This record gives sequence, C-alpha cells and structure tokens, in this order.
Amino acid sequence: MLNDTITHAERELYLTLLELAQQYPSAYEWLTQLPTWLNDIKDKANYAHAPAYQASVARLPTLAVDNVDLDSDILTINARLNQSQHKQTTALLKQMMPWRKGPFQIGGQVDSGQDEGQQAAPIFIDTEWHSDWKWQRVAPHLGNLKGRRVLDVGGGSGYHGWRMAGAGADTVIIIDPSCLFYHQFMAIRHFVGSADAHETGRYRTHYIPVPLEALPEHSQLFDTVFSMGVLYHRLSPFEHLQQLKGQLVKGGELVLETLVIEGDANTVLVPHDRYAQMNNVYFLPSVATLIGWLEKIGFTEVRCVDVAVTSTDEQRKTEWMTYHSLTDFLDPNDSTKTIEGYPAPMRATLIAKK
Repeated sequence: MLNDTITHAERELYLTLLELAQQYPSAYEWLTQLPTWLNDIKDKANYAHAPAYQASVARLPTLAVDNVDLDSDILTINARLNQSQHKQTTALLKQMMPWRKGPFQIGGQVDSGQDEGQQAAPIFIDTEWHSDWKWQRVAPHLGNLKGRRVLDVGGGSGYHGWRMAGAGADTVIIIDPSCLFYHQFMAIRHFVGSADAHETGRYRTHYIPVPLEALPEHSQLFDTVFSMGVLYHRLSPFEHLQQLKGQLVKGGELVLETLVIEGDANTVLVPHDRYAQMNNVYFLPSVATLIGWLEKIGFTEVRCVDVAVTSTDEQRKTEWMTYHSLTDFLDPNDSTKTIEGYPAPMRATLIAKK
C-alpha cells in the first residue's frame, strides 16, 4: 500500500504560505509560482530519476513511532521496526543514495526480553557529512530561533532545517534545487510525520525544490536566513548576498557559512580550474574580505563566530555515500593542501543583521 507523504507535505506547504500571505502579501507571489516549482521537480524530462525517487518514498512503510527528537545530534525517529520493515526501509532509503547531510536514525533500541525476530535494530543513516558538528559550531551564536520564520538556503536533505525546528522555529522553509535531496527530505518527513506540528496541527518544516534566485526578490518574509555551503558556488557573490538580504525582515539575522582562506581584507582566491575536485567553486575570500563584502551590501553588526578546517572525520565516505570524499580531494603527501595545491578546505561562519 502506497503512502501519500509527498502530497500531504506539499498541501501543508501551500496552507502555510497561504496563512503567511494574510499578514505578508509578498507570500502571494510564492503561491503563484508554487505549482510550477513542485511540478518541475517531479518531471522526468527534467530529472530522469524523479519517478524512481517518488516511488521509493511512496513505498516506505508506516511505522509505530513513539517520539521524534529533532533536537539531538542524530536526528532520531524512535519507532518500532520489525525485521521485514527494517529490510524494506533500508532498501528504499539506499535507492536514494548518496546521503550527504545528516546523520539520521530510524528505529528505537531493541527491548531486552523482546524476541529478536520480532524487533529489528535501528537503521542508522551515516551520511558523508557530520552535519551535527557544523550545527554545534553555529548554534551557540544564533539569536533565539523560538517563534521565528527561518529560510535555509541550499539545505540539502534537510538535516539543518529539522534542527532549526527542533530549536523552536515557528516556520522553516528549506530550499535546494536538487531532485535527490528533495526526495530524501520527503523520506525523513514520512517518518517524522506530525512530530514537528504546531498546536493547530500545521507542519512547521517545509521544502521548496528551487535555488535562491528563483524566489521572488525582496520578499522580506524571514527573521533568520541561513546560507551554509553555498556562497563559493555562486558566480556572483554580491548577487547572492543581496538576494539573501532581500528575504530578511528589517532587523533580521543572516547566518553565512562558506569556504575561506587565510589573508587580509584584500585576499580572495579564485581557483583557476577545480578546487578540491569541485569545478563550480568561484570565490574563496578571507574572513576580513567577507566582512567587507557584507558591510558593502549594507549588513550591520557583522561578526565571525567560528573558523574550522574541515577534517576527514567530518566529511568522509560511508556505507550511505560510497563515492569519493574529502580524503580523495586532498594532496596525498600534504593534507594541508587540496589535490590541486590550494589551501585545504577551511570554513568560517559569520552572523550579520539587516
């Protein structure tokens, strides 16, 4: 029997935007484009794998869920899984590999005294990235998310978006144009169910499968906007920063996390070809340069709250992401350099006010 997870989640998104539009008319512009956005991601002409991903989500079994913890490092759906459900769920989730952002766990501890044939061990989705480590670095510096409307730009499978809901955000909208990530989010949404709902029963966490530039400009709908791991993929960093600013209410908070290099206020690395084997990396500024960019765009109270070199423990190959990962992108004789000879990945988190 197929589930209607995707249809239900999309209806909840529509109703959330409709509710938002009563107070913020700019949300009507989102509503007019929503049918196109949602149809395009499922169109086989755009994404050859779309029908297979949809079928995988629709075939996920309905589990007896005891509770969902959106505020723990491993996003945990405590549910009772029998052996058949374990096998079916694992196979369907593995059809949506690679899993890059997480980790997630589906299933609870096996009860002592329970017949092992009856209850299966939890399914642990060990993703390429320890996204929980990034959240640990960012979370202590955030303004209170309780009751806020949040936009998560380039949110991948939605791990950080769920954590934002876990931190008390009123509405979280994740955007990312990836067909795979959209369906990974829907797979987790299937098991989370109404665990993130308001007292009204409305879902708080939503996903729109579009890039930032597809959104109506100057919506000014969000109290907090996150852009983590996106800026260096943009041909025009200033345009990206301007678009982020346009989504914020006055006084709203931007959380920007991106690749940086050592240097002064005039230092920017523009990789000649690839950077760490990525061919879509354009600008790696120093922290001082990035602060200058944000101030030039008109942000205030700009501060760098964290700088961390990415380790091969934080980003690595796993059973759920079997392709090349960070180890393969670094110089085998000098881990402080990428395979192309540039400085190894280092990420900074900056927070600014509109």
